[in-house]
This record gives sequence, structure tokens and C-alpha cells, in this order.
Amino acid sequence: MTLWPPRLLRDIRAEVNKMASNQRAAVSEDNIVAFRNHMDNYSSGELKKLSDHFRPDLVYVIENDILTVLQELTSRGVVTAQQAQDYHDWERNHDSASAAEKLADDILAMNQAAGLGLWECLFALQSRWAHPNLHGMVEELIQNGQNLLQENLLNENGHALDAELKACQVEHKAKLCDLTGMMKENKMPGRSEGQIFPISNRYVELKVISDRHFKKQTHQEHEALAAAGELNEYRLQRRIKSKLERITPDRLFRWCFRTHHVPLSVMVSGVAGVGKTTLVQKFIFDWATGKHYQKFAFVFFFKFRDLNTITEKRSLESLICQTYPHLQDKLPRVLEDPEKLLFIFDGLDESKTDLKLSRGGSQELCMNPGDVKPVTVIVASLLNQTLLKGCSVLLTSRPSKLTSLEAGIFHRVASIVGFLSKERERYFSMFFGDERVSREAFAYVRDSQVLYTLCYNPSYCWITCMALKPCFIARAGRPQPAPKTVTQLFVSYVTHIMANHTQERPEPQRMRDTLVKVGWLAEYGITNHILVFDLKYLQDFNVEFSPFLSGFLVENPQTDDSAQVTYSFLHLTIQEFFAALVHYLDYKEDKFRDTMDKARSCKEGDYEIFSRFLAGLSHPATKMPLEKYVGKFSAEATRKVIGWLSEMNYEELQSPEEPKGKRRLMNVLNLFFESQNSQLVHDVVGKAAHMDFSDLYLMPVDCTVLAYVLSCCEEIQRLTLDSCFIQNEGLERLRPELHKVRELSLLDNDLKDPTMKDICKALKHQNCRLEALSLGKNAFTEQCCEELASALAGNRTLLSLDLKKNKLRTGGLSYLSRVFESPECKIQKLGLQETGLSDESCGALCSALSQNSTLLHLNLSANNFTDRCAEDMHLLILTCPSLTEIRLGLSDFSPEVEKQLKSLQREGLDIHF
Repeated sequence: MTLWPPRLLRDIRAEVNKMASNQRAAVSEDNIVAFRNHMDNYSSGELKKLSDHFRPDLVYVIENDILTVLQELTSRGVVTAQQAQDYHDWERNHDSASAAEKLADDILAMNQAAGLGLWECLFALQSRWAHPNLHGMVEELIQNGQNLLQENLLNENGHALDAELKACQVEHKAKLCDLTGMMKENKMPGRSEGQIFPISNRYVELKVISDRHFKKQTHQEHEALAAAGELNEYRLQRRIKSKLERITPDRLFRWCFRTHHVPLSVMVSGVAGVGKTTLVQKFIFDWATGKHYQKFAFVFFFKFRDLNTITEKRSLESLICQTYPHLQDKLPRVLEDPEKLLFIFDGLDESKTDLKLSRGGSQELCMNPGDVKPVTVIVASLLNQTLLKGCSVLLTSRPSKLTSLEAGIFHRVASIVGFLSKERERYFSMFFGDERVSREAFAYVRDSQVLYTLCYNPSYCWITCMALKPCFIARAGRPQPAPKTVTQLFVSYVTHIMANHTQERPEPQRMRDTLVKVGWLAEYGITNHILVFDLKYLQDFNVEFSPFLSGFLVENPQTDDSAQVTYSFLHLTIQEFFAALVHYLDYKEDKFRDTMDKARSCKEGDYEIFSRFLAGLSHPATKMPLEKYVGKFSAEATRKVIGWLSEMNYEELQSPEEPKGKRRLMNVLNLFFESQNSQLVHDVVGKAAHMDFSDLYLMPVDCTVLAYVLSCCEEIQRLTLDSCFIQNEGLERLRPELHKVRELSLLDNDLKDPTMKDICKALKHQNCRLEALSLGKNAFTEQCCEELASALAGNRTLLSLDLKKNKLRTGGLSYLSRVFESPECKIQKLGLQETGLSDESCGALCSALSQNSTLLHLNLSANNFTDRCAEDMHLLILTCPSLTEIRLGLSDFSPEVEKQLKSLQREGLDIHF
């Protein structure tokens, strides 16, 4: 490859940097020519290797807007118009992902000119897209292309090691391969083993959060996850496509276009059960089998839950030798080249000791592998590069732990997405085997939005499938009723274990005693932040591990050669469920009071799921299936929980002085939803509630919860959902209750035409109470205006309608004008600013409003009005009999016409420009 001229390289780098900082910048033809010349300097073999390397990014970027890519490719002669149509048809008949794969693969297989044409088109599209994957690819090609080729070779072939060290590496890889090669599904009672499958079949997708957004993003994400326990794929896809870089696990240590460096420290975050440990296991297995990152000669893997058992100070050398005794003789040689080493620490959130990470901190860090320090100090030293400078470090943690860490410590922060819709459906199909049953079960979960959203988490997906099994596979008699709430789901899961996975069903009292012992163990763990229990804990709580308990507890053999075994619950939420259940099975007032005091004082959301289970188990129908096996629940516990829920200060949560009030309010509504106690909700929320969730992301599951609360209220005075990104699915969940709201605001939610049917159903409801409706800043077009006009024509309650910043245009206004000219129209305030109205619109509006006797306020600002419609606007102002205010600012009137129209102002009529 020939050298690129420095002056032109500086020019093109400056252009890309400008784009990265300004998100969208114009790309001139000179820039494109410069980029083409740069790409011409790569040989055909080098270009193929680079294109193969970037293929996942290419496909993802093309998938983002394949039609725009096809237009650009056609305009530059890379594909013909017919070929573009064929790819567009493929997308319509299949999906955008497969169409993007086909397009990228076909073009790259043609010839070098076609491949260069694809890159050129994508470079040009930067002026339209602020896409991090696109910017990342282009900038890495320009600024790091040659280094990337060399690094890819190193990652494929590894370092040249002498025979002795190579033999040591081979042995180490074999050990890690055995440790990580297979995954075992959770073992069920009555089975000797859980289902085993290759780790290579697991799929985890990541989104990457740039370091500069580290504090803000992780804190917001922690709040949302702690409160709701799930992610919404629509919200996520929107954020990924607009702001975040999507990355695969084998790219975690790739060059970063934001910092222009290869990261040495990476954090992978995700809620419990979403797949952090699975990702790490797959990552290590792929390294051990030579699939990626061979630039690391040795990888060392530790779990914080194992490190918790080490109470005395240690050195890094002793830590490695304890876990990997086969390295003991060669360890000094292994540690000689830190840049060839990767350390992985899984589960920072499970660490009993805080990891004090501060780049300018005064704590005494390790300088040498033999320094004896607490384990967390060793980890901090590796991250701060005072120990083994140049080594790489990968940590995993739940989001809650990230909020306390200093921004900048980690060069890259990634969050695990979990299962999107296709992965959930595939999981159900694999779990049930029978296509009909899996389809029915998945359809039920999809309709029950709470359960469907939970299934983004692979662990929840497994629990959901286990709980639904008796509901869709009837061995005898009719299937059981399917659960609706999260508490009901876990009740179904536990009863399923008791009914089908115990060789001899114990008598109720014995079953109750067993669950009480397990419950107090779980409760102690929750209140003391303990997730892993050694044998002494089980003995202290009189828990005897048995085949029955293996449905809830699992044995964790230690990674070293010792015979020590620890125990943990299958999933954190199962531990939280039993921690809540024990208060109903063995009520002790002092313990209940202490636990509730801790839950109230906790600010990090650690007790959110526990509290939901506590609320859910108070409902008679929810606990009834369990009572068949363990006897009646404590009436006093039920009374105390209902009392606690009744004391929720709804007005205080609504106070603007409460900084996190909106999220806390949604948490409380989740408690009400789990309780399924409509009278309690009615009493707490009140008869004429005000609810404001503006600027809070509301997932479809949040909308399901909110709809339940609205169903318990006689009337809602005001519901503000501005900038909540509720989308079509969320609004569909809310629709049955929207007619109860007097003032409804849905500004800035990216709502599209199909959602108008839900709004219209509320307007047409026979008991509609809507008086003010704000639909501004959405994605409505003239296509939905006929349906809206039909609903407005039959409505007699609406007094204010805000449609600003929607693309209604003249066609849409023609439908709405028929409503405004009707003597039955009651609308007093109408907002039509920035709706694409033109001079032609003005005549229709003038004609309609001349018959209107109720309209007081009209906003027509920021439309495309010119002097051509001056006469119609003049007539509108003079003939609309009831008008008291009209706004016409930011239009294209000349100063003379603007002056003429202003002169029409009179007492009782204000004209604003």
C-alpha cells in the first residue's frame, strides 16, 4: 500500500472529525474524491480483508435505512435501478436485516470497483446520518486502516512464543476450553442433569455507550431498569440508531473512533440474568479455541462471587496460582509482557467490598504482581495501570454499580441488550419443541405486555416458559389459567415445581416449613446484599439441600480443585420472591418492620422487585394456587402490606420538588398493578388525579401498568405524556382508558398515522370527557386527517386541539376544515403552527372559520404563507366572529403585508407576528 499524501489526509481527517462533532455535516464532492483516492491505495486483498472485518457494521448501517442506501448506490452507478428494486422487494418480502446482508454480500462479491462504490456511497451518506457505526467505520479506515490490518493478523495468528511458553499456553487454553465449552440449562428437580448445549450457540447483542456519556447514561439506565426491570426494543433501537454504537462481543477491544485509541479497560453492564456471565463464557471459549483476540497470549478469568470468599490479603501472583495452578512454574514469564494479557472479572455488583476507582486517588495501589493487598485493590491497580501497565481488563456489573464509579476509568462501556423479538420467539420454539404450543404460548406472552417485556431477559424467558408450561401443556384435565402479573408468573413457576418436580409430594406443613427456611435465607441475603451462600449459611437457617430445592437453589462447585461448594438462587428475582413470600408464611412483626424500613430508606432500587412481590402476594387470587400446597397466608401480613400501600403519598410523588418523583411514581404504580386491588388504587390516587410523566421513557409495559391504574379511577383531570416515546404499542395499551382524561398531552412521542385510530376511539367513546388534546411534535401526516375529522365531527367535549409540528399540509387541512365549519364544533383553541400549510390552505381555512362561532385562539405560525394568500388571511381575520387571538409569526409575508395584517388588530382581537 502506498503512502497517503499528508496534506490531503489531514483534510479528510478534519472533515470526518467535523462530522463526528457536529453529527451531520455536508460532504462535498471534493471530500468524496479524496476518500475514493484514499481507498484506492488499498490493494484488492487489503480492501477485501477490511470489508470482511467491517461486515457486521456495514450490514447494520445499511439496515438502518436500506432505501436511502439503494438510492445513493443507484445515483452513483453501483447498482442498476432494476437491481435496487429487486433489493427493495426482497426487504418487503423478508426483512431489512436479510436485505442488508444480501446487498452487502452481493456488492462485495462483484469486484473491487463495486466494493469501492459501496464505501464511497456510505461516506457520502454521512451528511444525512449521524450514525456512530458509520462514522466509526469511515474514521477507522482513514486514520487506522493500516494498523487495523496488522492487528487483525495478530488477532488471527497470535504472538510468536517460544516452545516452552507455547506449551504452557496450549495447556491453559485447554483448561479454559473445558471450563467454558458447554452451557448447562438450570437443572429441574427430578432430573439428574440440566439440558446441556454448546456455548457457541448462545447469542448476545451489545450496545456501546461512549465514555463521554458514561455518568449520565448509566445513571438513567439504572433508574429505568431498577424501576421497571426491562428494556423496550423500540426505544432501544431508536437510541442505538441515533446515538449509540452497536458492537459484537469480539469487538469490545476494537479501536475507538471517539478516543482514537484501542481501549485497555472495558465495562459490560446489564441487569441480573441478561447474559453477562454467558457473554464472558462465550468470549473466553472463543479465545481458547482461536476464534478471536489471539493478541492476548493469556486470559485470566475470575468471578467476584468467588473472590468474596478470600478474606485475607493476597498478591496477584498468588491469586492466579490458586485459580490456575498449572501456571505456577511459568508465571513470571507469563507476566513479563503485560500487553499480551487480559484479565476478566465477572460480577462487580456481587463484590462485598467497594471497588474504589479514582484516577487521582490517594489509595495505595499495587506496583508489582507480588504486592500483597486486598483483592479489590489488585483489581483497581490493574484498571489504573499501576500494576502490569499495558494489560487489558474486562469487568461486568449490574447498572446500579456503575453510578458510583468515576467517568473515564473505563475506556469503553457496553450494555447488554438481551433478547429482541425474534430471539424471544426462537427461545420459545426451542423450549417447547412443539410448534403449535410454542406459537400459542408466545402469542399469549406477546398479548400480556408485562410478560413479553420481561422476556428480553434470557433468565426471565426461561422462568416464563417454565411457568407457562402447565398452562399450555395439559397432562390431565384443563390447562391452568395463565398469569397476568409478574407475581402471578412466579407463583405459577413455584407451584409448577411443587406439582411436577417432586418425586414424593410432602404434606403441606412440611412443604411450608421448607419454604419458610429457604425464605429466611433469601430474606437475609437480600437485606445484607448476599447472593452466594456457603454451607454454614444453609446450616444456620436449617436448610437441607434436596432435589426439591434444586428448583430454586443451585450448587456452585468452586473453580479450583477444592471440594468446597457454594449455593445461590437460580436467579436474583427468585431470591427476591422467596424473601417476600416468607413474610406471608411466617409473619414476624419486628422482622417485617425492619425490612420495610430498609426498603423505604434504600435509594438505589435494590428493593423494587422485592416490594412488587410483597404487594402482589397480598391479592387473594394471586396467592390462592400456593395456598393449596402450603396452607393459608398470614392475614396480619396481608393487612400490613395493604396498609403500607394505602399510605403511599401520591401528592408528594407528583410534587415538582421531588427530583426523581416521576420514576418513583411509576414504581408505585407498578406496586398497585401487582396488588390488583382496584379499590386501594382508587382510594390512593383519588377521583380526579393529575399525572405527569413528561420526559420519562415509558415502555409498553409501563403503559400497561398505567392503563390499569387509569381503569381504577373514575376520572383523570390531566395526563401529561410529553416526550415519553410511548409509540404505537404503548398508546394501544392506554387506549381503553383515554376517554376518562379531561386534558391529554401526547407531545413529541413520534406517534405515526396508525396510532390515530386509538385516539379517535377515545374521542368517539360515548362517555368521552376529553376537553384538551395535544398531539403536537409527532409524525402524523395528512393520511390520518380524514379519520381524525370523522372522530371530531361526533365529539361534543373537546375545547382545545393542538396539532403543531405534524405534516398535515393542505390535504389534511381540507378534511379538518369540514369539522371547523360545523355549527356543532366546540373547539375554542386550535394550534396548527408548523404543519406545512400553504397559500392554498388559507382559503379553505378562511371559508371554514367564517362559519365558526366558538374559536377564540388560532395559531398558524411557521407555515408557508406568502403574500399570495394575504387577501384570504385578511378575510379570515375580519370574518371569524369569535376570534380573540391569532398568531402568524415565522411565515413568509413581506413586511408590507405583515404591516397591513397588523393594522386589523382591534379591541378584543390580538394579532401576533
